[in-house]
Amino acid sequence: MDQLTTDQAAARLGVKPETVYAYVSRGLLHSTRAKDGRGSLFDPAEVEQLAARGARNRPVKETGPVIRTGLTLIRDGRLCYRGRDAADLAVSESFESVASLLWSGTLDPTARFSAPAGLVDLARAATSPLSSGTRLTDRLRVIVAVAASADPERFNIQPDAVAGTGAALLATMVDALPLLGAPPTRADAHVDVDGGGDRSGNGIGRGTGTGQRHRPAFGDLAARLWPRLTSHAPTPDTVRALNAALVLLADHDLAASTFAARVAASARAHPYAVVAAGLSAFDGPLHGAAASQAHRLLAEAIATGDPLMVYSERLRVEGRVEGFFHGAHPLYPDGDVRALVLLGLLDDVPTRPEVRAAVDGLLAAAGGRSRGLPNIEFALAVLAHVCGMTPGAGEAVFALARTAGWIAHALEEYEEPGLRFRYQGTYTGPEPV
Repeated sequence: MDQLTTDQAAARLGVKPETVYAYVSRGLLHSTRAKDGRGSLFDPAEVEQLAARGARNRPVKETGPVIRTGLTLIRDGRLCYRGRDAADLAVSESFESVASLLWSGTLDPTARFSAPAGLVDLARAATSPLSSGTRLTDRLRVIVAVAASADPERFNIQPDAVAGTGAALLATMVDALPLLGAPPTRADAHVDVDGGGDRSGNGIGRGTGTGQRHRPAFGDLAARLWPRLTSHAPTPDTVRALNAALVLLADHDLAASTFAARVAASARAHPYAVVAAGLSAFDGPLHGAAASQAHRLLAEAIATGDPLMVYSERLRVEGRVEGFFHGAHPLYPDGDVRALVLLGLLDDVPTRPEVRAAVDGLLAAAGGRSRGLPNIEFALAVLAHVCGMTPGAGEAVFALARTAGWIAHALEEYEEPGLRFRYQGTYTGPEPV
């Protein structure tokens, strides 16, 4: 039997094409890319199996709010924040400027985030008893709780106040992390714009090279974060790549952590609690931990010197390889644009031969019959290994970046009716005696 197109699968399941994409992202369906590269194809037997299961367990009609958002659009393989292409923003704007775009609708190249006096010392004192092996994301959760307890105006949810809270909280989350290297200097935080020609690199990422056409002058948050992730000295190219990673991860529509953040905001939780809710959902193995799993994959490939074996064994044991899309991805049919941009920027960064060989080997292994394409988690792993970052760095970068998105979604949700997320449960237990 011929494979089904997305529209055909949707018709058989009685759902919209967008729901079919959601089934793929949740692992309920598997897709392959059409030979012409346009669209996805589905196994009719698998579709029938899902349809039969749905008929047996179909609940009564569910009710719930439609979440309309003006923040992020993912369409035709592009990621856009408020109508601006995130791939372009990543190589032309600071993370602070993009956060301002998400919060207010306007880019602010002059934006600088700073923490209230004494708050960083308070947060450091709270996290200092933690062991040196404590995950960075665990430290971030403590820092957020301390920042909330120290802010008497935390329940002010007027837009300007929320944006100010977001800026101060991000600064505190970064500055309260322990230093691994020398504190940044003003030179570390400044990169001149260079509108020179498009340089083609034969570097590590095999990316699009998008980042090689621009030289952003960015703010200092990425430079301040750098020595908290690695003891390596920063360079303009490495800090630029870190800034780009923050921009590319700032928002991604309604991921699980973002939905959790919006539910908290719907209950009129203050912005710190919204971020705490996002961090809690983010902590699961199916969300934030994916970056750490990709880091371990690359570490093993470097240590063994046999990336093909590492990839094959991971595929055998787990049925998938973290850090790669397998088959056509409904949102990024030509590959995760976030990964392509970040890997392209890393082309400019010198790296150890064994790291380069491991990255190239994993990309080659994934590009076989499974046609795996690298995702943003793999690109974060490459960033971490190229720059000598601590193992939890990718996950921390992800969480810090997404904090800007959670604040943006809170700002939207505060304008909606409160407590609107009240879904109807379908009881499946025993009948009352």
